[in-house]
This record gives sequence, structure tokens and C-alpha cells, in this order.
Amino acid sequence: MLNKIWPFFIIISFIFAILSGNMEEFNNSLFTSCGEAVDLTITLFGTMCLWNGLMKIVQETSLIQRLSTLISPIMKFLFPKLRKEDKEYKEITINIIANLLGIGNAATPLGLKAMKTMQEKNPNKDTITDNMAMFIVLNTASLQLIPTTVIAVRMSLGSAEPSKIIVPIWIVTIIADIAGIIATKILSKKF
Repeated sequence: MLNKIWPFFIIISFIFAILSGNMEEFNNSLFTSCGEAVDLTITLFGTMCLWNGLMKIVQETSLIQRLSTLISPIMKFLFPKLRKEDKEYKEITINIIANLLGIGNAATPLGLKAMKTMQEKNPNKDTITDNMAMFIVLNTASLQLIPTTVIAVRMSLGSAEPSKIIVPIWIVTIIADIAGIIATKILSKKF
């Protein structure tokens, strides 16, 4: 879908620039944006490497077990049908921890792995399970204690106080998570 939307916007911008006589500004903004995109990519790449490395260390040490124990009451409430011994339980736990730390880029492959494992155990392959629905909601709303990606983007764009958005992000993600969890619990009982 985005493959169609972005070219459409570029073509409309080009036509508008020709009609309004602003071709020079269009060209300047086009090449400036390309440079800014590369700078942003490099900044985000560094942040991703740092946090992916830390997540790998966390997975290889006993810290993941401690964090899993810490969030196990929440996991039991959110995923009552899963047992701690289940493979997807560990994958979901690691994904939630990565999201809490604000490293969505590291959480994404972990989330995909967890969904694949849940789908393999799903008896009805064309319908998602309650656990899958809850997991999608949690990943969409994803509470972040340290929103590293947003802070990195703000830093790369020259923000004077890039971490000033932490408290508003906490508020918004907590509200989104609560609303999503309540809706999922209610709807999973009805359907």
C-alpha cells in the first residue's frame, strides 16, 4: 500500500512545484531530505545495534529469567492459557521486555517469532487465538519505559531536550495498553 501512496505524493508534489513555479525549492528539498534520511538512518542504526546487543546479552544471561519472574503475574493475567514451559511464553516475555525498554526494532523479530510459534500451535489456522489477539494489542500499544527510538530521532533532528517526551509517552502508552487489554478481554469472551 505504501508503495502506491509515497509515489503518488511525490508525483503530486512535482506537479504542484511545476504549476506554482517552485521547481528550485522542490529540487533543493528533495536532495536535502535525502541527506537527512541518510543521517537519520545512521543514527537509528547505531541505536539499534546498541540495544540489540544489550538484548542478546540479556537473553544469554540469567537476567532474562529474573525479568520473566518479575513480569510473570502480568503474563498470567494477560495470557491465562499459556504455561511458563511453553516456547511462546518465553518469546512473548522477551518481546514485552524489549518493548518496555523501548527497543521496538529488537522487539519486532522477537514478536514475529512468537506469532509464528503461536500460529504453529493454532488448531484453526485462519483465525487468531485469544493469545495472539492480546499479543497484537500489546505490541501495538507497547508501553515503553525508555522510548529510545523516539529520543534518537529527536536527537538527530537537533532537539534541545530529546528526552522531554518520556512522561507523555508513559501516559499515552499506559492508557493505550489499558484500553487495549480491556477491549481484548471483553471481546475474547464474546467471540
